[in-house]
Amino acid sequence: MIIDCHGHYTTAPAELQKFREAQISGLKDPVLTPSASSLHISDDQIRESLEKAQLKLQRERGTDLTIFSPRASAMAHHIGNESTSLEWSRVCNDLIKRVCGLYPENFVGVCQLPQSPGVAPVNSAAELERCVRDLGFIGCNLNPDPSGGHWNSPPLTDRHWYPLYEKMVELDVPAMVHVSSSCNPNFHATGAHYINADTTAFMQFLTADLFKDFPTLRMIIPHGGGAVPFHWGRYRGLAQDLKRPPLEELMKNNVFFDTCVYHQPGIDLLLKVMPLDNILFGSEMVGAVRGIDPRTGRYYDDTKRYIEGSALSAEDKKKIFEGNARRVFPRLAKA
Repeated sequence: MIIDCHGHYTTAPAELQKFREAQISGLKDPVLTPSASSLHISDDQIRESLEKAQLKLQRERGTDLTIFSPRASAMAHHIGNESTSLEWSRVCNDLIKRVCGLYPENFVGVCQLPQSPGVAPVNSAAELERCVRDLGFIGCNLNPDPSGGHWNSPPLTDRHWYPLYEKMVELDVPAMVHVSSSCNPNFHATGAHYINADTTAFMQFLTADLFKDFPTLRMIIPHGGGAVPFHWGRYRGLAQDLKRPPLEELMKNNVFFDTCVYHQPGIDLLLKVMPLDNILFGSEMVGAVRGIDPRTGRYYDDTKRYIEGSALSAEDKKKIFEGNARRVFPRLAKA
């Protein structure tokens, strides 16, 4: 089986975005605020949104199961307040549940958390628990910067986050460290903000003892780990200078990277410098880059072919395509 650890519902029916726009309008005029019950999306609309996109590409590319979450750039935790974020998260998560119900062989859910700037992360624990226990989800997306590009939250290793981590450990679910849209014009969302966040999260983990306090906590850093693989020598050297454990030891059971790197040389570098036990297959499909590479005639985000084109053994490829995901997402067996 080939398990894609990184998929978002980027093709959701237009009614979802219309609901969001009405919700945002309601922040200025409460009379315009929609109720969750006012959102009507039929099963046929869900099928149509997937059959021409994610499902079509799954079949064409030969992948089996996508670990699926709401559209990351639309989480936009900086918009509105805690109540706004909670309702938006519940609406999005319930829609993912419907997708998984319609296509249980193709999708399994990961939830959006109702984070909000200045609000304690533990306030997201109830929605995480609802999604895991009631909806059958197997993980969550954790935004290290709910401010949308201004970075005014404490580092992920700060005790500010610990109560939420306690719930993650209790439920035995990992988090993908995934920012949302950027409201800071200095940072293009997918080209800069995402990669900055991936790199920042890794450096935070390097400099603190989070995993001594939470030895079973598992964090996935997406997009190939941002700049980390390219600067692996820098991070090894920093760890050495700071008297930290060797990076392979620090990452071993806690920090994982996906393969959302959109060219063969990048994947080859990732596979060469990262411990293979810490790499999960992911495509971000359908995601940040949707076009076809004119040099190859293939979609940039068809990352499966990069793994297949690598020099890895068949055993190591299977580890990345399936085995590692089953270790990181133990609830897969129950989904």
